[in-house]
Amino acid sequence: MSKEITSRAQDYSQWYNDLVIKGELADYSAVRGCMVIKPYGFALWENMRDALDKMFKDTGHVNAYFPLFVPKSLFEAEEKNAEGFAKECAVVTHYRLKTDPNNKGKLMVDPEAKLEEELVVRPTSEAIIWNTYKTWIQSYRDLPILVNQWANVVRWEMRTRLFLRTAEFLWQEGHTAHATKEEAIEETVKMLHVYADFVENWMALPVIKGVKSESERFAGAVDTYCIEALMQDGKALQAGTSHFLGQNFAKAFDVKFSNKENQLDYVWATSWGVSTRLIGALVMAHSDDEGLILPPKIAPLQVVIVPIYKGDEQKKIVDEKADEILANLKSLGVRVKYDDNDNTRPGWKFAEYEKKGVPVRITLGARDLENSHVEIARRDTREKELIHTDGLAQYVDGLLRTIQRNMYDKAKQYQQEHITEANSKEELIELLDNKGGFISAHWDGTPETEEAIKDATKATIRCIPLDNKQEAGVCVWSGKPSAQRVLFARAY
Repeated sequence: MSKEITSRAQDYSQWYNDLVIKGELADYSAVRGCMVIKPYGFALWENMRDALDKMFKDTGHVNAYFPLFVPKSLFEAEEKNAEGFAKECAVVTHYRLKTDPNNKGKLMVDPEAKLEEELVVRPTSEAIIWNTYKTWIQSYRDLPILVNQWANVVRWEMRTRLFLRTAEFLWQEGHTAHATKEEAIEETVKMLHVYADFVENWMALPVIKGVKSESERFAGAVDTYCIEALMQDGKALQAGTSHFLGQNFAKAFDVKFSNKENQLDYVWATSWGVSTRLIGALVMAHSDDEGLILPPKIAPLQVVIVPIYKGDEQKKIVDEKADEILANLKSLGVRVKYDDNDNTRPGWKFAEYEKKGVPVRITLGARDLENSHVEIARRDTREKELIHTDGLAQYVDGLLRTIQRNMYDKAKQYQQEHITEANSKEELIELLDNKGGFISAHWDGTPETEEAIKDATKATIRCIPLDNKQEAGVCVWSGKPSAQRVLFARAY
């Protein structure tokens, strides 16, 4: 175990923080509750963003941008939405600072520069977007609107954790408008599957697709669909949500359209989003006590080449071979770096790239090159092997795919081993305390029972799986009849 990194067994929370900081993903900032995303972490986010953006565009969506500020009156127009976010809002009340007359070195808010209407810094954009859509939509010919925006949002969190919960974070939010209920529901489910596809096939992280209980729904939604992932400490993490909003926002903002029968009707809506929280999920689901383990498909750096040599003559031979390998790998689209920095020793480089989760390390030793071999180390299994330089680029390209698949299979096995049935209150509590993971248990469908379980165990209903089978049973908590099992878990 790295001396710089706390072990998972010793302190899981500190292990996570160590990885984020030592892996150079993010840092703390001068703004309370906000983080600085460092270049390595931002490169990871860019790769995730680019993959998702293509998936959105492939399903017919386009990008736009809406203001950061939402007039308070617009925010209040959708009552449930406003109520759901009220405690997290940052509000702009003034527009100018001036020198404090009682303290020349200080600035103060100019009391005469008070805004006529206070502005909410967006915690989500439904209000400003639906107020805008009112001017865009008159007829069924204007529908559907399939818009996404990449943006930052602010939710004033008092207890923060890097990537998982910060006052400001980056995300995307899709906001679509439709002529029929059926079309809007189809869109909601489609985007849920897009998210699941991305998280499973790019992040190598299996998820469970489901619907939230009424008390866990997004404020203002008719139904909230979600994907739930499992972390190595047995806690769940909501990895993405897609909301069927019905006509709630259209009614709040009076967004009507003339349908094909020439009758006025309210527009049907969806919204869906994922955020930089996914980076937190990536760290917690895959990494080990030595550092990050990143899936090759989104790793900022897929391969690093480290030279070992003595003297200028060996260096020249190693450099020439490195240039050849670099060119061959880049021709296959591999993100690769040759670290020939003389200021650090090979051993330090090995530890550093292991800590940063680079999937493959190639060591070019002068002696091995005499026999046309290089050493290859896998980050996921930490296995090493000598590989002939002939066909090396093709081998490494295939190895990256193998690592991606292996990471998913390992996480999938963990998930399957941590979905456990509970058939009594005692069993539910015992499993939550001693095993964790998803607990499949009967629930009577009432918010009162759901709240009682949450108060007693700190576990929530993570979702009602989409493929859930209907089976008669008895609620583990109340003893009342139940039509199906749901998944409980403690969560981030």
